[in-house]
Amino acid sequence: MDTLDQNIRHTAELARKAGVKLRPHFKTHKSAWIAKAQIRAGACGITVAKLGEAEVLADAGIDDFLVAYPIVGKEKLQRLAQLMARAKVIVSADSVEVANGLSELGRSIGSKVRLYVDVNTGLNRCGKEPGAETAELVREIAKLAHVDVVGLMTHGGYAYGKKTEAELREAARIEAEGLLQSKRLLEQSGIPIAEISVGSTPTSKFIGELNGVTEIRPGAYVFGDLSQLSIGAITEKECAMHVWTTVVSTPRPGTAIIDAGSKTFSSDTLAHSPGYGTLRDRPDVYIERLSEEHGIVRLPDGVRFNIGDKLQFVPNHCCTTANLHDELQGIRGERAERPIRVDARGKIR
Repeated sequence: MDTLDQNIRHTAELARKAGVKLRPHFKTHKSAWIAKAQIRAGACGITVAKLGEAEVLADAGIDDFLVAYPIVGKEKLQRLAQLMARAKVIVSADSVEVANGLSELGRSIGSKVRLYVDVNTGLNRCGKEPGAETAELVREIAKLAHVDVVGLMTHGGYAYGKKTEAELREAARIEAEGLLQSKRLLEQSGIPIAEISVGSTPTSKFIGELNGVTEIRPGAYVFGDLSQLSIGAITEKECAMHVWTTVVSTPRPGTAIIDAGSKTFSSDTLAHSPGYGTLRDRPDVYIERLSEEHGIVRLPDGVRFNIGDKLQFVPNHCCTTANLHDELQGIRGERAERPIRVDARGKIR
């Protein structure tokens, strides 16, 4: 809990010093309690991936959201209308088709839908290319009567493939510059862009060096995990999330079996670290394989554990690990302080 508190404060302070808004991503922890702690520390609102997440937060009294996902289909648009009646909402889009559905919604409720247009700055997920492609898309969307393009957004998740601080810094620069290049072209066309919103925990560390960005949307910074640790984006002291396991079998030399498998640990793999998690303070002890209820731990020469030993692992990916559990246990010092409900677990709609 001490580390969680420190991580929340540190990133909020990074944003304050840089003069940008912090809108952290809820999908990491899916906890209304943690989201409220982030807002108390200075977050302007919350980013969500799904309407179901926003609905959980609205029920908890939080009322400022970016839904960073295309909203498609009548049922979801109706849910978005209900959410907009309860909260301030921005929605993302990367196509005229999605924006047209949102414009129709705006017409039906008598209020313009505020949009961020998603831009591909290297992750190759949603979004057109920066510059001319994005500018042309925004010009078409801006013709729609009941939407208001208030910003451009991107997610620099490709930063997790970098290896050095210099590479991470360059990724942060590219992430921001792709949006700023598009903004310049649009403003030449008479379309003002108020918000430049960047994502990714690793690139958020360099926000103080980037001019023109108005908002950051990191998520995984609250917990820390091996994906951040393996690229040097954080230190071990910033890892708040650990999975406590018990050794249940030692069937052969070099192997220990723990009582945690793919239903406990994220099955995501990493470019710079083997397996699915490493022992805290011993990165050469790692979970080599997962089955549903078993973790097969690779032990180097000279290392052995006994049945009943408790082992503390840093998971590869904190976001997907959190979503496997109904609650997390908050520990301060040697004391169990509080359970932390994963309130929006499974809210994938």
